[in-house]
Amino acid sequence: MKKDLIIILSFALLLNSCEKESASDKSSSTGAGGSAARFTISGNFLYSVGNTSLKSFDISNPAAAPVLKSTIDVGVDIESIFPYQDKLFIGSSRSMYIYSLSNPEQPAKLAKADYPVRMSCEPVVAKDSTSYSTLNTNGPGAGGVSQLVVFDIKDITKPVLKASLRLINPGGLGISDTALYVCDGPQLLVYNIHNTYSPQLHRTITGETFFDVIPYGNILICQVSGGIALYDISTRYQPVFLSKVLN
Repeated sequence: MKKDLIIILSFALLLNSCEKESASDKSSSTGAGGSAARFTISGNFLYSVGNTSLKSFDISNPAAAPVLKSTIDVGVDIESIFPYQDKLFIGSSRSMYIYSLSNPEQPAKLAKADYPVRMSCEPVVAKDSTSYSTLNTNGPGAGGVSQLVVFDIKDITKPVLKASLRLINPGGLGISDTALYVCDGPQLLVYNIHNTYSPQLHRTITGETFFDVIPYGNILICQVSGGIALYDISTRYQPVFLSKVLN
């Protein structure tokens, strides 16, 4: 348990949402497993996104500095990066991009899926044949209704929009088994995604302002106002508050 707590706290110290990034106007923010992170690790490579680009770094030698292997132009207003299997899911203010890691030094673009509205923060997660994104339209220049959108990615080169659900002020999200956890400002929404293209709201948790989440085993690590809140998700649809680590 002590080892798990150390790992959890390490994740917690690195967790950072694109909402926080926007507020601080820094291009070098980082994340560890969160859907709103601007960098991620897959295998022996670290991938980071800037406003328009994706960079890959070889980190196979822990004693040496990361070695830049490629810089790829992706689009504009790039906000987040999320790894799943041998792919990277990249969120921008307008679109979701999917890149293959068949050649980890030089990720290759597989698809681009435009969102139904322009937003200010758009974390992405994926599982099996489905991807989920939250579209926050509360920022400057954004328009439309904030929402959770669901894409069918069975054909990874041609994502198909399957559903959209209205939200209030969404942030990050995470998946554990058939539970989808969505940060929505003053609440954490827990969805049943057994039917992957039709999320069903199972529970709403209040009492904090939620920004991003990382499911880690039976623990849900939540970035909240003032610090990190930990929840027991042994029962996936019934998170139980454990403790809060203050900033």
